[in-house]
Amino acid sequence: MPRDPDDAFECEAWTRGFRRVAGVDEAGRGPLAGPVVAAAVVLPRRCRLDGLRDSKLLSERQREHVYAQLLTVAVDIGVGVVDAGVIDALNILEATRLAMAQAVRHLTPCPDYLLLDAVVLPGIAAEQRAVIKGDRLCRSIAAASIVAKVLRDRLMSRAHVRYPQYGFLAHKGYGTAEHLRQLQRYGPCDLHRRSFAPVREAAAR
Repeated sequence: MPRDPDDAFECEAWTRGFRRVAGVDEAGRGPLAGPVVAAAVVLPRRCRLDGLRDSKLLSERQREHVYAQLLTVAVDIGVGVVDAGVIDALNILEATRLAMAQAVRHLTPCPDYLLLDAVVLPGIAAEQRAVIKGDRLCRSIAAASIVAKVLRDRLMSRAHVRYPQYGFLAHKGYGTAEHLRQLQRYGPCDLHRRSFAPVREAAAR
């Protein structure tokens, strides 16, 4: 069973003299539809949260539970959202970095140290550390992963109301067999990422 993330990375930054340490992560790099959503979270020292883990290891109900706790205990939370059109214009990696940069810039005051899940952000004036599997190892990155996932899932649930034929409520835009069937049947909508091969192929038909 995977261990829970801890604050070792944050403690190292605090020991080096940094005071405002933010964890940053995203949700939605892989789906065929919908935005990529990023979150930046500043946690207090000695923060303990029941059930805090990588968002992918939690059920929807568990994520909502931790998210509600985070709204109460976090020092600050910033969110960035980049839609499908921008993803197509930039590519998914650059769109992800853009969403992360938005999230960081929505923190007030700006953090002086960033812990990120395996990427760095050019143009952000803060020292940064990319942590491989950071959402499983680092407490603030895990918190950011949960915020991003919860908020993205809520956006896709709203998208289901506009476009019920695609089943966004169930798969949140990921390329499930059912989503691919509906994509073939109806073609892409304005939430689909046309630079992604299955969407591009459906549009060509």
